[in-house]
Amino acid sequence: MSEKIVVVALGHRALGTTLPEQQVATKVAAKAIADLVEEGTSVVISHSNGPQVGMIHTAMNEFGKAHPDYTFAPMSVCSAMSQGYIGYDLQNAIRTELISRGIYKPVATVLTQVVIDPYDDAFAEPEKIIGRVLNEEEAEAEEEKGNFVTKISDNGYRRIVAAPKPQKIIELETIRTLVDAGQIVIAAGGGGIPVMEQGVRLHGASAIIEKDLTSGLLAEQLNADTLMILTSVEKVSLNLGQNNEEFLDEMDTEEAKKHIADNQFAPGSMLPKFEAGVSFVEKGEGRRTIITDIAHAKDAYRGKTGTIIK
Repeated sequence: MSEKIVVVALGHRALGTTLPEQQVATKVAAKAIADLVEEGTSVVISHSNGPQVGMIHTAMNEFGKAHPDYTFAPMSVCSAMSQGYIGYDLQNAIRTELISRGIYKPVATVLTQVVIDPYDDAFAEPEKIIGRVLNEEEAEAEEEKGNFVTKISDNGYRRIVAAPKPQKIIELETIRTLVDAGQIVIAAGGGGIPVMEQGVRLHGASAIIEKDLTSGLLAEQLNADTLMILTSVEKVSLNLGQNNEEFLDEMDTEEAKKHIADNQFAPGSMLPKFEAGVSFVEKGEGRRTIITDIAHAKDAYRGKTGTIIK
């Protein structure tokens, strides 16, 4: 292909937290995607799913409690459901925005499974909070089932799951084929549906994969030119919230790794964005990672703003 490939990772602010919010938010995201298409790029989109998968998990499990004949929904199924309905809203919003600009490119959502390592250290220290607030009795019941819970207040608990690193994207060749055919692809939503390989079968895992790390892996394996991570800030800061706060513009991977080593970035927030960005840039020639917010996506792609790792 002659077009440059851009993998865009949409944060949760680009999707909202409720069904109505999502429909509004995806229209804003669609404008940013259409801007990149007008820049002559081939766009692949990944996205967060935190609020959505939590909502689905809670709803399905409450349904299971009210209807004993139905089983509780495992995390992998909740993740798949979130990919489907987020993709539905997102691809329709992008299609509408493109047609309004006179651009006719197909948009497709690919339900994407991502292999994790069952021996990943993350399973020993789960950290991702999901679902509704539980009372003490419900928390004990979760623990009896082998799940982990954490206390969040004097009279409340919530379930926590592991965040293992992505190892392999199962539908990679499907995504690549669609990209090569000139389609805009939405894939690896929420970091992918977490699965473990058991012989020739894929078995869903009770986990949530960090979507920035999967986005970086997807960009790497598609040999993309740019990994664009859209978050809540125009530029990343050092010494956030302090008197000596400093905005980051352009840097090489060695400088980025120094900031990581200095613990400048919060785990589960900015840290995985830098880890994914550095890894992507180091594994290919002429690559760059851009971290910015959705309002500045076009200018950041043109190198006018954002935090850029080259």
